Amino acid sequence: MDRILKSISFIFHPLLMPLVGVVFYFLVSPRFTPEEIIYAKLISLAILTVLLPILIYFLLKTLGKIQSIYLKTTNERILPLTLNCIIILIVLLRIITQSQFIELYFFFVGILISTMACLILAILKFKASIHMIAISGLFMFLIVLSIHFNININDILALMSIIMGAVATSRLHLKAHNYKELIMGFFVGVMPQLILVTYWL
Repeated sequence: MDRILKSISFIFHPLLMPLVGVVFYFLVSPRFTPEEIIYAKLISLAILTVLLPILIYFLLKTLGKIQSIYLKTTNERILPLTLNCIIILIVLLRIITQSQFIELYFFFVGILISTMACLILAILKFKASIHMIAISGLFMFLIVLSIHFNININDILALMSIIMGAVATSRLHLKAHNYKELIMGFFVGVMPQLILVTYWL
């Protein structure tokens, strides 16, 4: 059971959630987008939102700025979260623009707001669950996307609910977070996506 719960934290890692949201968008969007553009966007996003943060992690660990991938203390979170905000800004300016994909643009604006909120909480010595922020933000985006495109994805949303529960259980089991940190993470992830709905739904 310990291995299963640990694997859940890695499989549904926060770094992967933005890319999952973009993949899902291109799968269900009724708008025609040339395949070469889709592949270019996905590759660019994979490099910026997954590979680059991993490289930054190893650099920060080498420099002694962080001790482990778990970022156990709030002080360890400040620099990685700041750098992640910069990465998301680059995505918004260069990869996912409002004129091209308005839904994805505000999805990433929501991610940026959630990341900044998590950074502010870290500065205030509160360790909100980044796993819950990422998975709940994606969950809210999928709900609104299903309404926007008028598609039935109830089975996917049900699965996402189970996954959120599994992620929360995993973080509690690993003693990475307490209930307050998980609940705060949920709201920090959901609220920006919900508020930004008025700009594109």
